[in-house]
Amino acid sequence: MRCFLSLLLALASLLLLVSLVYSGLPRSFLSLERAIPLGHPVELEVLRARDRARHARILKGVVGGVVDFSVEGTSDPYATGYGLYFTKVKLGSPPREFRVQIDTGSDILWVACNACSDCPRSSDLGIELNFFDTVSSSTAMLVSCSDQICTSALQSTGTECSPQINQCSYTFEYGDGSGTSGYYVSDLMHFDMMLGQSVLANSSANVVFGCSTYQSGELTKTDKAVDGIFGFGPGALSVISQLSSRGVTPGVFSHCLKGEGSGGGILVLGEILEPSIVYSPLVPSQPHYNLNLQSIAVNGQPLPIDSAVFATFNNKGTIVDSGTTLAYFVQEAYDPLVNAITAAVSQSANPIISKGDQCYLVQSSIGDIFPPVSLNFAGGASMVLKPEQYLIRYGFLDESALWCIGFQKVQEGVTILGDVVLKDKIFVYDLVRQRIGWTNYDCSLSVNVSLTTSKDEYINARKRSASGSQMDTLTNLLSVSVGILIVYILVFMESL
Repeated sequence: MRCFLSLLLALASLLLLVSLVYSGLPRSFLSLERAIPLGHPVELEVLRARDRARHARILKGVVGGVVDFSVEGTSDPYATGYGLYFTKVKLGSPPREFRVQIDTGSDILWVACNACSDCPRSSDLGIELNFFDTVSSSTAMLVSCSDQICTSALQSTGTECSPQINQCSYTFEYGDGSGTSGYYVSDLMHFDMMLGQSVLANSSANVVFGCSTYQSGELTKTDKAVDGIFGFGPGALSVISQLSSRGVTPGVFSHCLKGEGSGGGILVLGEILEPSIVYSPLVPSQPHYNLNLQSIAVNGQPLPIDSAVFATFNNKGTIVDSGTTLAYFVQEAYDPLVNAITAAVSQSANPIISKGDQCYLVQSSIGDIFPPVSLNFAGGASMVLKPEQYLIRYGFLDESALWCIGFQKVQEGVTILGDVVLKDKIFVYDLVRQRIGWTNYDCSLSVNVSLTTSKDEYINARKRSASGSQMDTLTNLLSVSVGILIVYILVFMESL
């Protein structure tokens, strides 16, 4: 009987050791929703108008760096129906849910405050708007002027301080005439954390975010209203930087934006793992996610573009920005790129100019006639764009499908890779190793996620299994436990 009890004890020890190994460093997950109405075509000029307003935010103060660029086209601030990706975050105690736009081109998370008299009260996107109330949250604390995060923010954002009330506040002025102001709050953010295989646990952490008490211009329009903006930039005030600096999450986040159907996708505070991911180093000391674009090829043929037009200096270069819908290329790259695409399909599609944009009338599948476009970056990393990733469909004309190129031309300045090229890909923003990785992917599928920031320590999310050093630890513990178990079994058998 004593040997039998020992056998049970050994089995219990084995199960305990396995559960400890799988507990690991947690990862956080946020679901994504896409706000573009299904089945509603959107004019390119509307997308340009929306991007113009969004680029003004990059320029005017959400982050410390200044990006100077020119945009060709017109701006219609009253237009509706543009596409954006947003996620849900839970803030405060008790937690309230807010829908905020995913924006890798800015740093600050801010939501509308209940004291805001100019914020929109309804949204044409089919969502109910919420407002944060510092009084109703038992864990909310105002950020004082002497707080370290306020003093550091004074040097890098539109942060200011009101000595009379000792309150850290901000004012962001946007180039399109819109803007927002408010004050910083420290409160709990609630999220699901992955603890092991198929194990999710509710967790929370204190973060500093903005409580908007004033909005103007485009931010007040109901046709594009959400609860705020979730900045995922590399600055110290971004949520990813705040959480990773305290070891709550790793210094890496990933997304996979679904381009077709109802949209949506995956946003992970962690590293999505996929064997085909290629990486390119980030340009150092930049306020945005700048990459070194070196060349462009169409159908495998390099284009005659001087690589100097992509160089990062004097507020120029190439940035990855999920807050931009289209892709923007400097003229020296745009003209040969579009000309090469047009020449490749001249026998199968009818090129036309529609509202100033290069479009094509097509009677067959675009995948059969349009060439792949390769954006080649430093480190040998290529981003191969399928026709669906650079063309936008706009209905039919004369019994032919009308497809327009989702690239826009700027006279000078910054090349911006927006959602038209980011969609249907895994993107990994690795702040620790200072690199960005990507690969084409069906974003409706599950993904594998690392539990650590060390390349040898992985487990999978959704399809979860251990490997690397975590697998080594698991193997060692299992070996010891199995050895003990065998001894107990032998002793038990001899006693019979």
